[in-house]
Amino acid sequence: MSEEKLKPELPKELNLQKDFESPSYKQWREVIEKDLKGVPFEKKLITKTYEGIDLQPIYTKKDLENLEFIDELPGEGNFLRGKNFSGYKSSGWEICQDLPYPLAEEYSEALRNDLSRGQNSISLKLDEASINGLDADQANVNQFGKNGVSISSVEDIEKAFNNIDITKFPIHIDTGYTSLQFLPVINGYLKKKNVDADKIKGSISADPISSLISNGKLPLSIDNLFDQLKTSTDWSIQNIPNIKTIGVSGLSYHNSGANAVQELAYTLAAGVEYINALLERGLDINHITNRMRFTFGIGTFFFMEVAKLRAAKILWSKITEAYGADIDYRKMVIHARTGLFTQTKFDPYVNLLRTTTEAFSAVVGGIDSIHTNTFDEVIGLPDQFSRRIARNVQIILNEESHLTDVIDPAGGSFFVEKLTDEIAKAAWKEFQKIESMGGLIKALQEGYIQKEIDNVWETRKKDISKRKSVIVGTNMYANIKEEIKKNNYPDHKVIQERQTDQLRKLKAARDNEKVKTNLDALSMVNKKLSAEFVDKLTEAILNGATLGEISKVNHSKTGEGISINKIELRRASEFFESLREKAEEIKLIRGSRPKVFFATMGSIKQYKSRADFSQGFFEIGGFEIEYPRGFESSDDAVKAADESNADVVVICSTDETYPELVPPFTKGIKKANKNVTVVLAGYPKDQIEEHKKSGVDEFIYLGCDVFELLNKILSKIK
Repeated sequence: MSEEKLKPELPKELNLQKDFESPSYKQWREVIEKDLKGVPFEKKLITKTYEGIDLQPIYTKKDLENLEFIDELPGEGNFLRGKNFSGYKSSGWEICQDLPYPLAEEYSEALRNDLSRGQNSISLKLDEASINGLDADQANVNQFGKNGVSISSVEDIEKAFNNIDITKFPIHIDTGYTSLQFLPVINGYLKKKNVDADKIKGSISADPISSLISNGKLPLSIDNLFDQLKTSTDWSIQNIPNIKTIGVSGLSYHNSGANAVQELAYTLAAGVEYINALLERGLDINHITNRMRFTFGIGTFFFMEVAKLRAAKILWSKITEAYGADIDYRKMVIHARTGLFTQTKFDPYVNLLRTTTEAFSAVVGGIDSIHTNTFDEVIGLPDQFSRRIARNVQIILNEESHLTDVIDPAGGSFFVEKLTDEIAKAAWKEFQKIESMGGLIKALQEGYIQKEIDNVWETRKKDISKRKSVIVGTNMYANIKEEIKKNNYPDHKVIQERQTDQLRKLKAARDNEKVKTNLDALSMVNKKLSAEFVDKLTEAILNGATLGEISKVNHSKTGEGISINKIELRRASEFFESLREKAEEIKLIRGSRPKVFFATMGSIKQYKSRADFSQGFFEIGGFEIEYPRGFESSDDAVKAADESNADVVVICSTDETYPELVPPFTKGIKKANKNVTVVLAGYPKDQIEEHKKSGVDEFIYLGCDVFELLNKILSKIK
């Protein structure tokens, strides 16, 4: 055969669309419903979310019809595609890692190390004492060093930033419910070191609403805190013009189990509270929005998180436009923090995978800075290794995955664009409901927000308990042989005494008369809360006054604080982890973990699938497993089970063999050990009552409440 005939003959012009006609959605669905063989399409292929949004199995161009934002370009409109035309190409995101070491010297050492290895932004996370305006010698041991650095004076700031040029990096400090007592400490440092304040960029922000939510109360009246926020913002505009002073955080909602719609709606409502309060106090809308920095928690549902961040930018642009902000001041500055809610104590290296997908979705969603959790964040203080791995997640996304090379990578996806629209509409509806109640603070006082989040959490908890929602390493695929990492927190009492001693020396070396004169003068101007007040505070700091001393002046005569039922922070895995912890407690008392014996009856074909299921089931509760080969008779199984000294015996075979095997085995093992718990692997509905009469205590099967059952069994073991 000649080569000529072997060559395929193709038409001069190809029209694939004509040759391969695209089926309509109706045609596609008809084929799918036929394949489902009677199972309802909605039940099998539509995914229900905690946000109340139904995810479809397929999205088409038709889903983009009537989307208001679909034709907008990066750097324009509502900015969901980015704040500028070139996306991350002109300016990448900040790698902004918290370093929660209690002493300024430790913080400084870690910061210098990390800045030289890829971190490009400074986050100074304050401890609970400093946020509350307490010096090291005033705080109780539970406040000192908790979640951050203890800062009592300008000397502590010097230690924290030792050998670091803070003009080269953005710097971010979350000061809690007020920044008025911390701005002077930073300002004092800048003056003492002759640092050009115009070169400082980042944020020194207060977020009193977030503090209220986390703690359930504020030490000062909300009106006074809004006054302080106005003063801090006014002063910073004139003195440190490139920092943001207004924090708006959604972390408290996210880390309590709220869904994406709730987190978005409530965070936007907080932003509106600040706008209204500061407008009333005479600030310009452009100055207000330009000083705001939002923080969102990021979960593991990749597409939901991407859509949430995009929807946030749409809605914030809409809100600020309504207030009359110029277009350049409608841009939302977003800091993302990978979620504490999804972190686990057990099998902590799985946290690396969670953090990676969370950081990925944050970048695709278009954030400005990210903190990626260390894999051991819920266990204790990070070490150099865990910090490096967390930091490198972002570096890899940037330098190896090249996410900075694509502008709005989610743009054009039928699924993500539609989901963005659905979240935006649902969040807007919830936001309007909050506004109709009188705003976020009133909704919190009435308990509405708390109740709504609790409802979502109970649904999540139920799904986790039944393993409908899987947490790898915790409620599924537990690594029973892992060496459990212990908390590595330092002895706070010892380091507090060390810090107190340094503070004592500082006070002894200063001119105490001059400090007293400064503090007395501050008491006279406190009521005005003018920008001059910050300058007076700075003068006192430079003369040796401490954070605690100027805070005491700031806290005087400020009205009664507000209180609410606080929103409880949660981790999704925490209640399940209590099972393993109970098993470890039993081991400490008696020298061995609770034990399960599998009464595997019949051939391997008959028992293996249920025995394997049972093994995974009990390992997540921390049980030691004895998994023998199949027994030929009930008597042999009883003998082996009794000799094992197991706390629990699981009968593993088939529904067909159970009526014959269960009664004699159960009778025999109960006679040998009346305290043993007998469990049947499976749930043969028509046999349940008979098996209960025979002595079966529990049944394990797909869909049962795993947590409740394991907790019940563990509670009986002594």
